[in-house]
Amino acid sequence: MTIAAAPQAAPGAAGESARKRVFVLGATGTIGRATVRALVQRGHAVVCFVRPRAGAGGTRAPDDVPRGLAGAELRVGDVTDPASLARDGFRGERFDAVVSCLASRTGAPADAWAIDHRAHVHALRAAKDAGATHFVLLSAICVQRPRLAFQQAKLAFERELMDSGLTWSIVRPTAFFKSLSGQVERVKRGKPFVVFGDGTLTACKPIADEDLADYLAGCLDDAQRWNHVLPIGGPGEAITPRAQGELLFSLLGRPPRFRRVPVALLDAIVAVLAALGRVLPPLADKAEFARIGRYYATESMLVLDPASGRYDASATPSHGTRTLADHYAALLRGEASVDLGDHAVF
Repeated sequence: MTIAAAPQAAPGAAGESARKRVFVLGATGTIGRATVRALVQRGHAVVCFVRPRAGAGGTRAPDDVPRGLAGAELRVGDVTDPASLARDGFRGERFDAVVSCLASRTGAPADAWAIDHRAHVHALRAAKDAGATHFVLLSAICVQRPRLAFQQAKLAFERELMDSGLTWSIVRPTAFFKSLSGQVERVKRGKPFVVFGDGTLTACKPIADEDLADYLAGCLDDAQRWNHVLPIGGPGEAITPRAQGELLFSLLGRPPRFRRVPVALLDAIVAVLAALGRVLPPLADKAEFARIGRYYATESMLVLDPASGRYDASATPSHGTRTLADHYAALLRGEASVDLGDHAVF
């Protein structure tokens, strides 16, 4: 496996290759919609395979989807069913590439293995049958230190993709703006910003939807991104949760206020739910959600140095132009909104 530094490119720059026919999975998610726009802008012919009930929580009907995917063809079916994928999705037609922004909605073990692994395996086989030669996968940087079911599921498919014989590009973003926006409204309402520990346990280099989409679309054209694992973050220095809070208060013109939550409290919650989950199966998923919360409270979303076991901001590549400060400012001015959906925490 090769982890490559991200070549710098101007966002929105068109590639040198010819127009491609691209099959897209996960097109109705936040990053998926942005990626479809980027592919269409580059002149590719895009076909999106969407679930009958798409979006966060499965709340969007097919008729609601086209507004966010202008210029692309939509096909509806069940991504977990290989027969539907072939019949309703690929339809026996030829495609040059598959771009997948598909991910499990909750991270629960059953959901993760069904979507992050098995659905992708079905898509990989269908892509080969359709003559596709390139598969671009949106993964996650947290798989570097896998301790959760969804990370194991993602890694299992990454390995299958690498061994598939296709050209592949595995993109591992550090953090999305969406995932760092859950406290904007509470802070606007005068509440403190919640941090774990002292707020400096972790750091990330968040990347804007549009910049990540530009990077994903560019994988089709840039040979330097082929057959590589590609960690990618946004511009600027890595930022800790405490710095995120300070930035938000500064934009509001208020003195910063924080509420500290000890990591030991998360450990206790995980332990209790795990014990109860052994006798009450519905609580097993809640225990996994608690583990996910603890993971993100204690692990940085940066490139992991395998030699030292430490996260390295300087080794984490950057792409794009939009910063988290730009995003927060737009949210506070009412010029942007974030649908946290299944990812809402606070």
